[in-house]
Amino acid sequence: MNIENKLLTAVVHGIKALYGQEVPPSQVQLQKTKKEFQGHLTLVVFPFLKLSKKGPEQTATEIGEYLKTNEPAIASYNVIKGFLNLTIESAEWIALLNAIHAELAYGIVEPTSDSPLVMIEYSSPNTNKPLHLGHVRNNLLGHALANVMQANGNRVVKTNIVNDRGIHICKSMLAWQKYGKGETPESSGKKGDHLVGDYYVAFDKHYKQEVATLMEQGMSKEEAEAASPLMNEAREMLVKWEAGDREVRDLWTRMNQWVYEGFDETYKKLGVSFDKIYYESETYLEGKDKVLEGLEKGFFYRKEDGSVWADLTAEGLDHKLLLRSDGTSVYMTQDIGTAKLRFADYPINKMIYVVGNEQNYHFQVLSILLDKLGFEWGKDLVHFSYGMVELPEGKMKSREGTVVDADDLVQEMVLTAKETSLELGKLEGCTEEEANNIARIVGMGALKYFILKVDARKNMTFNPKESIDFNGNTGPFIQYTYARIQSVLRKANEAGIVLPANFTASISLSEKEEGLVQMVADFASVVKEAGNDYSPSIIANYTYDLVKEYNQFYHDYSILREENADVKLFRLVLSANVAKVIRLGMGLLGIDVPNRM
Repeated sequence: MNIENKLLTAVVHGIKALYGQEVPPSQVQLQKTKKEFQGHLTLVVFPFLKLSKKGPEQTATEIGEYLKTNEPAIASYNVIKGFLNLTIESAEWIALLNAIHAELAYGIVEPTSDSPLVMIEYSSPNTNKPLHLGHVRNNLLGHALANVMQANGNRVVKTNIVNDRGIHICKSMLAWQKYGKGETPESSGKKGDHLVGDYYVAFDKHYKQEVATLMEQGMSKEEAEAASPLMNEAREMLVKWEAGDREVRDLWTRMNQWVYEGFDETYKKLGVSFDKIYYESETYLEGKDKVLEGLEKGFFYRKEDGSVWADLTAEGLDHKLLLRSDGTSVYMTQDIGTAKLRFADYPINKMIYVVGNEQNYHFQVLSILLDKLGFEWGKDLVHFSYGMVELPEGKMKSREGTVVDADDLVQEMVLTAKETSLELGKLEGCTEEEANNIARIVGMGALKYFILKVDARKNMTFNPKESIDFNGNTGPFIQYTYARIQSVLRKANEAGIVLPANFTASISLSEKEEGLVQMVADFASVVKEAGNDYSPSIIANYTYDLVKEYNQFYHDYSILREENADVKLFRLVLSANVAKVIRLGMGLLGIDVPNRM
């Protein structure tokens, strides 16, 4: 039984003994005592004033006195107005640490075969260009959220929907046909997604030149854009693609394959993965069928031009186009088709879409439409909406000069981590291989932590230099503390000290030590809160607070030089469990922690 449950039961008994009244445990509010007051846990006594028929201070004092006399876990108490601050006996904190020490994955709830199934969609790239900084935030958030949901006892399926069809894909294909001279990733030494992205940029350049030439001949901008031979060729190519033209489809398959191989490399560097990948080329027709089915049932209506619409005015929204007059799909139709396929593949209980906040309205509409069409999870789908991520002006411009390329960013982070670590002497005594591995772990940890510590709903500026700082709220600071604890534990082991499975000595703990045990114990509720709020940032910031507190303890107290053997052993067990929780917390964020630094 943990400390809070023990106190909860004692308070319920105390109210009965003092005032002759039963109170439900839900009325007993225990919270962490504020830093400026003495105590570990605070009982709010206002809900009991009707029962005691006394003022808040007298009621708090009476309950405090009862607990001090009848509950051995209470060392002392103090009263501030209607708040009863309780100080817990050292023995209770030692028992709690033992319980945490016994659990290898403390705070993590393992899913069972009948746990709810949560599907999380993230990444959602287009196959006409490489992944960029916005995708990095999306992928890291999606992957961390999947870990957090699983740690809360859910079965999780991670999915990706790839936008692999449409006019933008044809632009890259056409440009490659016209200007590529048979270039391939092998012949050019370029990653496939970068190669295809270069042809997308080439199309744009030639198209703009065409428009400029036509405007010089006296056309308006709109007329020139409509008359552009290049754009018309791209449209013709899309029509051929939709008609299943063998030559166009073969080129499409070939170039998309280059892109997928490039994406896989980037995903591997970012440490993200998927259980199932869907492709819009396979889902858009499914969506069309579902919309026509909805039309038959009277959920939707057809306009005179043949287009199909949903009337959402009853839900406080407007009319939404679902099929164009020529029968072609819009994004909403594709999302309905993807939902249909997913629902056929998995018994989904909850669906979470990790998509930027510019799509808030889209997902509001999608939720209503899926519910109308009979998808059980439609009404409660979660749009995990996140803000824009930008770089400080002038930092790491990509080859296009506008978008920050994900591969460039990763490479830059690892190089900066190596330079910074060398400058600070963090890699002394390491082989070249070890140094490179630590640079990779630190560089990627810096990138992931800096992005994940920010509340996802907020826009953010990612500052590469600031993220690789070994002080402050950064990944490297947390990683370095973990490595420092591993170093202490190695030295203890070399000195022949073995950590017991159960620490039994009767010692008095300092306030700092008790507070640290309490913080380590909080990890379980932090994981739960992060799952309830769909918020990996809660875990990131808790881990930083824990590390900050541990470093203060490390600075103020001896561990290996402590003369009292029992105290030394307690501090080693405490350190080992702080390290365990750091590793588990960072693991949920997809961040590795090095044993040496």
